[in-house]
Amino acid sequence: MSAGATTPESFEGRSVARHARLPAAALVALSAVALFGLQQRPTGYVLIAAGLAVAAVADRALLRHLFCISTGLVVISTMSLRADLSNAGMARFAVTLSAAVVLPYALSRWWLRENIITFPVGTANRWSRFEFGYLGLVVVAGYLVLPVYFLGSGAYRNWPQVTGANEITRLFIGVNAVGLWDELFFICVVFALLRHHFPFWQANLLQAVVFVSFLWELGYRGWGPVLTVPFALLQGYIFQRTRSLPYVVTVHLTFDAIIFAILVHAYNPALFDVFPTDPR
Repeated sequence: MSAGATTPESFEGRSVARHARLPAAALVALSAVALFGLQQRPTGYVLIAAGLAVAAVADRALLRHLFCISTGLVVISTMSLRADLSNAGMARFAVTLSAAVVLPYALSRWWLRENIITFPVGTANRWSRFEFGYLGLVVVAGYLVLPVYFLGSGAYRNWPQVTGANEITRLFIGVNAVGLWDELFFICVVFALLRHHFPFWQANLLQAVVFVSFLWELGYRGWGPVLTVPFALLQGYIFQRTRSLPYVVTVHLTFDAIIFAILVHAYNPALFDVFPTDPR
């Protein structure tokens, strides 16, 4: 047999490795459930290590990208995601969440010398009728459904009470800053790296697991995943379709503007008293 011939054993080995790629990525994605959803940090770190170990056997390129994603997850896990509008709390969020984006980007760009993680801002494409229509649907759906969730379930209590102008301003900054960060990390980093290895629907499901787990610890609890799971999946789909960071950010911040108004109204009933589906 020649040196370059493929034996049945080597073919079988490559087949096993190929089928181990998705489980490796799933283990890393599921670590977010432990880290953020269940707040079991040691279990989350074990899942990350297991995912990286499987990837080391299955696909070295995937291993490197899962390592980039894992650095972001570990950085986020170093702090509580409970909303905190104090100076120290907002500074902690700013530094930690920024590092969770910058580190994977730096590793990908200067260690791996790739251009997979990008932040496509200057697309120069005019919004289509679909994009305007979808944004309008977001406004209507958010306006009617979000008050039922936040006010009916009491989920608004997961955010600090805001009464004065200073606290309301801080809430506005915090809600929008985290919303922008969500798209930078979950879509431009996690989804982009996974999409390099998997079909769209697999990559989108995996990023949604991470996205929704983060939102759970942030405060979207109770039946919140009924809203956050479709939202995370749609954000991945919209980004895949438009390739436009400004558009997915606009969609996200539109939702967040409605959420901000609901949270203010929850603690100050006379303010933003414009929600007909308020169940209280």
